[in-house]
Amino acid sequence: MKCCKCVRSKKEGKELLERPTFVLAGLLLWNFGLLLVDHIHFQYNGFLFGLMLLSIARIFQRRHLEGALLFAVLLNFKHIYLYVAPAYGVYLLRSFCFTANKSDGSVKWSSFSLLRFVSLGTIVCAVFAVSLGPFIAMGQLPQVLSRLFPFRRGLCHAYWAPNFWALYNVMDKTMSVIGLKLRWIDPGKIPKASMTGGLVQEFQHTVLPSVTPFATLICTLVSILPCLWCLWSKPQGPRGFLQCLTLCALSSFMFGWHVHEKAILLAILPLSVLCVRSANDAGIYLILTTTGHLSLFPLLFTGPELPIKILLMLLFTIFSFSSLKSVFRSEGHLLNRLETLYLMGLVPLEVFCEIVYPLTHWQQSLPFISLLLTSVYCALGITYAWLRMYVSVLTEPATIPQKKDK
Repeated sequence: MKCCKCVRSKKEGKELLERPTFVLAGLLLWNFGLLLVDHIHFQYNGFLFGLMLLSIARIFQRRHLEGALLFAVLLNFKHIYLYVAPAYGVYLLRSFCFTANKSDGSVKWSSFSLLRFVSLGTIVCAVFAVSLGPFIAMGQLPQVLSRLFPFRRGLCHAYWAPNFWALYNVMDKTMSVIGLKLRWIDPGKIPKASMTGGLVQEFQHTVLPSVTPFATLICTLVSILPCLWCLWSKPQGPRGFLQCLTLCALSSFMFGWHVHEKAILLAILPLSVLCVRSANDAGIYLILTTTGHLSLFPLLFTGPELPIKILLMLLFTIFSFSSLKSVFRSEGHLLNRLETLYLMGLVPLEVFCEIVYPLTHWQQSLPFISLLLTSVYCALGITYAWLRMYVSVLTEPATIPQKKDK
C-alpha cells in the first residue's frame, strides 16, 4: 500500500507488531468502523477512503498535482470530503505554489510560482467542469446543491452523532427539567417536538439558544482556523498537512449541521497514518478509535448482530492496543490512568445499553435513553481527543521542510 510506504522506517523491529508498515496495514484494512459501515450496514465508502489515502500518499511523496487531482475526483464523488478541503487548499498553496522558505521557516513571498498556481487550478477546475458541467448546462445546479446540503433535516441525525451538539442538547434538556421542577419554566412553552424523539426533524431548544445552520458553519470555521494557521505559519511538511486534515475532519464532526455518526471515520483513518509515527498521536488514536467505533454500535440494533459487532470490535481493539504498544515500547504508557479509566467505562455502558436496558420498563416509556447515553458518553471521549490533538499541534515547534516538489 502506498500509505504504508510513507511510514517505512530504517529502524523497524524484528517482530511484525514492531513494524509501523505492518501495523498501519492492519489498522487500515481491518478497521472495524469501515467493516461495519461497508460490509454489514451496506454502504460503499471503502473505495472513497481508498482514494483519500492514495491522495495523502501522493502528498507525502510530494507529487502534489496527482494528490490534488485525486482529491478533486474524491470530492466530486461525495461532498462530505468538503470537510477536509481547507487543509488541502492551504497546504498546496503553501508548499507547492510557494517554492521557498525563509531561514525561520516562514513563507518567502517572492517565491510564488504563477505557473504552479495555474496548473493546480486547471486540474481542479477541469474535474469540477466534467462533474458539474452537464447540470449547469441543463440549469439543474440549484437542485443539485439543495440535495447536497439539506438544511431542513435538523441539527442532529435521528441518533445523535457523539459531538458538541449532543452535549449541548443534553445540557438544554437537563436545564429544562430542572427549570420545570423549580417552576422557572412554563410547561406550556416547551415544544412538543422533542429532540429525544429519535426522529429526523427540526426542533427548538427550550432553555439554550436554538442552533441554526449558519451558527454551525461559523462554529466549524472558527474551530478549524487555528490548525490552518499552524499549517501556514508553522510548516511541518506532509505530517503537518495530515494533522491539519485530521483536525478539520474532527472539527467538522464536532460542530457541523446534521452530522452522521459514520463521519467519525473521516478522522480515524487519516489518524491511523499518524499514530504509527508518534507515541502522542498513538494515544490520541486509541481514545478516538475506541470511542468512535463504539458510537457506531447503534447502527446494528438486532439481537443476532450483537455478538458479531462485539467480537469484531474486540479483535480490532486488542490489535490496536497491542501493536501500538509494541511499536512504542520504549516510550512508556500511551494513555494515562484517567484516559484508561474512561475507556474501561465503555464496557459497563455497553452492557447496560445492550443487555440491561431492554429488560426494563424504560424501554417502552423512554425508548431513546440508551442512544442518548451512548452518544453523550462517546461525545466526551471524542471531544477530549479533539482537544488533546489540538494542544499537541499548537504547541509543537515548527520544522523547515525541504522543497522537493514534483
